[in-house]
Amino acid sequence: MPGSRKEVIPDYDFTSRWFQHATARQHYLDEGAGPPVLMVHGNPSWSFHWRRLVRELRTDHRCVVPDHVGMGLSDSPPERDYDYTLASRVDDLAALTDELIENGDAPPTGWTLVAHDWGGPIGLAWAARYPERVARLVLLNTAAFPNPFRRFPLTLRLPLWAIKNTRLAEHLFLRHNVFARGAALLGVTRGMPKQVRAGYLHPYRTPRDRLAVLRFVQDIPLRPGDRAWPELLAAECGAALLADRPAFIGWGGRDPVFRSAFLDEWRRRFPRAVYRVYPKAGHYVLEDRATELLREIREFLSVS
Repeated sequence: MPGSRKEVIPDYDFTSRWFQHATARQHYLDEGAGPPVLMVHGNPSWSFHWRRLVRELRTDHRCVVPDHVGMGLSDSPPERDYDYTLASRVDDLAALTDELIENGDAPPTGWTLVAHDWGGPIGLAWAARYPERVARLVLLNTAAFPNPFRRFPLTLRLPLWAIKNTRLAEHLFLRHNVFARGAALLGVTRGMPKQVRAGYLHPYRTPRDRLAVLRFVQDIPLRPGDRAWPELLAAECGAALLADRPAFIGWGGRDPVFRSAFLDEWRRRFPRAVYRVYPKAGHYVLEDRATELLREIREFLSVS
């Protein structure tokens, strides 16, 4: 299991912590002291994605950074023991934060929710359950609402259909790790240094470790009736409940998935948010524009 690995992971010098769910241990970081900052990663990344933001903020914030079950250093249970769905991710986040509030000296209010990619729908569906906990938002290339395109682009629609409906996709994801490898290549515009790329790919070295990556993509809700559609609507509700909170939205302009229509929708729903758009950055905007983005997030937290 990933959580049993003892290798040194480059650029990941944090203390591992564990939360026991019914059928799996969830790995998370709990670094620093001060107002809590909950960082929720997407697919196919893990808490490694937030490493530089944790170092930036842990001097005066408490950084809580979970790995979703089946990802990062969390356990990867078989599907008979764990339901790899968006709903499970929201439940897991609720259980972990409940534990930290009830028994880990975390406050019940004043949390900053930081989310990227799938972290948006997961984090905001969680926030819909506990809107009083969230004081502010930091969102990076994500969504928490139905597809804003009038018609989903064919360049995305066909691959998603194949991933959801063919065995070839399962073979490519599980046997050849094409999604995680492709994201490390196409998710940035500057090119990842070899050690950084190795860090992103570290947890996904065997087919068993890649199951969650595949199920995440297969669970993308595109229309009513899709299994994850209720959770997407819950995330949309969470966004509406928090529309009056201070929000920072950082955006890589060359994201092949979260295109400008998603940013336009955020502007419509959060007109008072602070927006920072990096036209030449990709999906992993925190990799392409780390220096500027860390400074901007730090400044936002200091005044909001």
